[in-house]
Amino acid sequence: MQRKWFQYWFNSPYYHILYQQRNDAEAEFFIDNLTKYLKPQEDSKMLDIACGKGRHSIYLNKKGFDVTGIDLSEQSIKYAKQFENNKLHFLVHDMRKLFYINYFDVALNLFTSFGYFDTEKEHVNALKTFRKCLKADGMLVLDYFNTAKIIRNLNSCEAKSLDGITFNISKNVIEGKIIKKINFEDKGKIYNFEERVQAFSFEDFERMLAKAGMIIETTFGNYSLDNFDESSSDRLILICKKA
Repeated sequence: MQRKWFQYWFNSPYYHILYQQRNDAEAEFFIDNLTKYLKPQEDSKMLDIACGKGRHSIYLNKKGFDVTGIDLSEQSIKYAKQFENNKLHFLVHDMRKLFYINYFDVALNLFTSFGYFDTEKEHVNALKTFRKCLKADGMLVLDYFNTAKIIRNLNSCEAKSLDGITFNISKNVIEGKIIKKINFEDKGKIYNFEERVQAFSFEDFERMLAKAGMIIETTFGNYSLDNFDESSSDRLILICKKA
């Protein structure tokens, strides 16, 4: 089977160079607000789906929760494993494949870590696996960008210089996908990567979640958990439960 863009890019050291300035304070602010809203029990089991290097998982664990982080990137999980303890574990795992069943109180898929696959069926199947891993009264938190605002403000070309590398980035919307092309040269070699994320709307998520046997309970538009407004919100944050 041919490897997909995310299997190459997320495992590349250049991915971590380009996104090294991710904001831990912002992540912790979001987690504080989420836990205040969800009010999980002290012994709650949480699953961080597509956890990356584990910044949300690590902070959730510091707050006392039993957290499992999964990600397809071997490099990210290798880094995250240094923070493991008896209530914090990291595993290399594909979100489309079945994990624990009826085990977690909360599953989180944060920071637009979805929308990577080619077909709606694959996305629905991923959502079905999220559902299966949750207890009967478990909650799913899905944090996506607000597609309408992203497309309206799309910056077609930019250059970022980090660690002596100039990343040339172009963005376009093609056939319902937001495609980011990342080109650069390092040590005399030219590299070309891309990110392909589906331009999902609220209605798309509502339909896919229904197919997966879930309903949206609440919607927020930013990490302060203000109401979602398609014209102005930065994020589309969905709090979901089993139908």
